[in-house]
Amino acid sequence: MIFKQATILDLNEMQQLYVETIQTVCKNDYDSAQIKAWISGVKNTERWIEVIEKQFVLLAIIENKIVGFGTLKDGNYIDFFYIHKDFQRQGIADKILNELENEARKHHSEIITSDISITAKPFFEKKGFAVKAKQKNIRLGVELINFKMEKKL
Repeated sequence: MIFKQATILDLNEMQQLYVETIQTVCKNDYDSAQIKAWISGVKNTERWIEVIEKQFVLLAIIENKIVGFGTLKDGNYIDFFYIHKDFQRQGIADKILNELENEARKHHSEIITSDISITAKPFFEKKGFAVKAKQKNIRLGVELINFKMEKKL
């Protein structure tokens, strides 16, 4: 596995990974209406382009395929964090998170935060993140639950 920073050329593959991961990995924690509302974010191309241009976007690559990615906004906020549906539980998330935390330290951040799905919450808790708040977000008229979490670096 290698790491590289994303470019605009990676956009389509990142978006596909995002949609497929949510549809398969999160289906036990969110119903079909919630998943549909969640993945609707893929249509906001301007936001995706802005993420690639302005955030630290780290791709995990195996055999020229993106198997996971994580983004760090403003040096201390994990905005996107997704592991390919076919590459779950192989240590990829651990490695991406370590790299994002190292990047946050380069920015002299003392705390790293994120809004974490029900599905990802146990992973982040194991990595030392604590829940600060349960959040109810409305997207396309559908309620989505996630958790504001943080970790001291």
